[in-house]
Amino acid sequence: MRAADLLAEGVAALRAAGLDGAAGDARVLLAHALGVPRDRLTLAMADPAPDSAIACFRRAIAVRAERVPVAQITGQRAFWGHSFIVTADVLDPRPETETLIEAALEQRFDTVLDLGTGSGAIVLSLLAERAQARAVAVDLSQAALDVAARNADALGVAQRVIFQHSDWFAAIEGRFDLIVSNPPYIGTPELAALAPDVRVHEPRMALVPAGDDGSGLAAYRVICAQAVRHLTPGGWLMAEIGHRQGDAVQALFHASGLVNVGLRHDLSGHPRVVLGQRKL
Repeated sequence: MRAADLLAEGVAALRAAGLDGAAGDARVLLAHALGVPRDRLTLAMADPAPDSAIACFRRAIAVRAERVPVAQITGQRAFWGHSFIVTADVLDPRPETETLIEAALEQRFDTVLDLGTGSGAIVLSLLAERAQARAVAVDLSQAALDVAARNADALGVAQRVIFQHSDWFAAIEGRFDLIVSNPPYIGTPELAALAPDVRVHEPRMALVPAGDDGSGLAAYRVICAQAVRHLTPGGWLMAEIGHRQGDAVQALFHASGLVNVGLRHDLSGHPRVVLGQRKL
């Protein structure tokens, strides 16, 4: 069977399962099955697919039809020009989170704290850009920390990051030039409206904050209550937000004593990052 025919079969199966983006998902899964870079897939379309690749692709399509995220099937996700290992223990890094990377790289920093690191995509991308920087990355999930450590090794920055099992700041000492976080911010009432890919297959603790009152703001309250004491003078706190949370999170930043509080939008025009600075 030609690769092109196999792709058509996969697209049809995913469309029949009601998945949006069936064509894109099928192309990613076919490239994975064939072991070719995604940008070279077109060149392989006329070639016969090996039996092993056909079997691998069909298994992947069947799993995707059950709404398992593509990144969990392939085991990787491209983010900020790097390939990150992804498992069911971590959030799948989203393109909109790169807004946080862009904002952080506008500032000077030598020390970084990443709260709720997950796969490590945020902090490891920052370390890859700043060769002199060092970081502490924390998560309440040891399984997530294990994934992040594997990613640090793959990116060659493992010697510059410490992974710490911690409930936010509980096990953290010292001050940092930059604190970043993509905390859980989905309010409990919103959970049912999420796509099954996210609601069923991504870790709930990374989606809905502990002690949620329905607003999705519980994690920001904890972070803002303690961030200032862990920032160096002039240091920055930056956090990803849900697109309806800009005003509320900025108010929390102001109430914590941070100055120069601002809001950044992602490429879709949605509010995505709130940032604030400790007074000099």
